[in-house]
Amino acid sequence: MKRSPLLAGSTVLALAGIATMGLATTASAAPIRSAAYNGACGSGYSVVNSVPVSGKGTVYLTYSAKTGKNCVVTIRNSPGKPVFVHAVLGPSDHSSAPVFDSGKYTAYAGPVYLAAKGRCVDWGGAVEAVSVSVTGSNCGRLTPGVVVRH
Repeated sequence: MKRSPLLAGSTVLALAGIATMGLATTASAAPIRSAAYNGACGSGYSVVNSVPVSGKGTVYLTYSAKTGKNCVVTIRNSPGKPVFVHAVLGPSDHSSAPVFDSGKYTAYAGPVYLAAKGRCVDWGGAVEAVSVSVTGSNCGRLTPGVVVRH
């Protein structure tokens, strides 16, 4: 396979950049901090699943064995000026409409609740223009479901 000169040149520059970064000792990029679950669903709810929103935040699915309800909250990695944040939760069998919360928020959207003991749920969220959804998950056991990034 023949490489284009542009691609080969880019590879050399990238390798040189990596080597130079290895020599730097005083400056380093801070790692992207993932949003921790904030307890927004209330006492008795435990995180049963989560999915990152591509460097923008994390969507958490929680469950309360006492109430049989699921709860979803989408938390931004870096709270700040209000931006579009969305949280959604619905039954996978479409027996009822999904519940959601969305708007311009500084830290998180949700919580949204759904009684779904022993049933599969579809859930997800968004931060700004980046969204993620999970279908057919947590069907009364820790079934991961299918993650779709938008």
